[in-house]
Amino acid sequence: MAKVGEFRNDEARENYLRAYDAMEALWPLPATQVDIQTSFGPTHVRRSGSGPGTPIVLLHQFGGNGLVWHNVVEELAGDRVVYAPDTIGTAGRSIQTAPLNGEADFGAWFEEMLNGLGLERVHLAGYSHGSWHAALAALHASGRVASLTLIEPGGVFTRPKLGVLLKMIWFGMRGKSDENMRETMAWLSPGAVVGDLEFACGKAALHGYRMRIGWARMLKDAELRSITVPTLVIFGGDTLVADTGLATRRIAANVPHGTTEIYPGTAHGILYQIPDRISRRILTFVQQHDRSEVR
Repeated sequence: MAKVGEFRNDEARENYLRAYDAMEALWPLPATQVDIQTSFGPTHVRRSGSGPGTPIVLLHQFGGNGLVWHNVVEELAGDRVVYAPDTIGTAGRSIQTAPLNGEADFGAWFEEMLNGLGLERVHLAGYSHGSWHAALAALHASGRVASLTLIEPGGVFTRPKLGVLLKMIWFGMRGKSDENMRETMAWLSPGAVVGDLEFACGKAALHGYRMRIGWARMLKDAELRSITVPTLVIFGGDTLVADTGLATRRIAANVPHGTTEIYPGTAHGILYQIPDRISRRILTFVQQHDRSEVR
């Protein structure tokens, strides 16, 4: 039976929210915040920017929240509104009240969130675990997605190598000390620098929240063929979460309007290593498809 994500106790919630409040100092733009009612619980959304471009919705990684986009939002919001939700079922200011019993439910949540925001169609981008959520939205709510950007989508196009999985399990068995968390990050994302405020918030999430919305599943060829919106997939050249060669071939063979880009010298932490290049690439991509009629 599917369960609802929740904080372990009141103390864990309070610790997390203190870290979240501190992390808000990283957001570089004026923002409005709203809680959108959905069938799965109220979803907290941060809104910044203005302009005529089709809006962008950003879905964060495991252990993160909408604030993790602080290092790219300024450029993305230069000619449009950008929305950064705390994904339902993850640590954040969203509160899951009902389980997501299947992948289609994620599409339903996404559509209900857009309805509450008064949005018809958006560009959608996800990072890491958020790429899985974005891919599900493209599969189950395709009419609401103008374009799709997936950044370091582990498990979506290829399965992680056995050695990588075993090492991740080993790190998990070592516990959640600061030292172990930083060693894990250094192995998975060498060269990526996560500041103290963001590290503290991620630590509070990992220590204090029970996430029950599942993990990425490798999509079948037929599912990839059904993603007909313009799609940009970005990998770090040294990523450990995917076989970039196989992923590139699968995307080329099956995603009708798919493009893959690989950035040498970067890894899973690409959003932190080269944020300016990533934000410029996303913005160029969405500007190209603001009026796309591809379905």
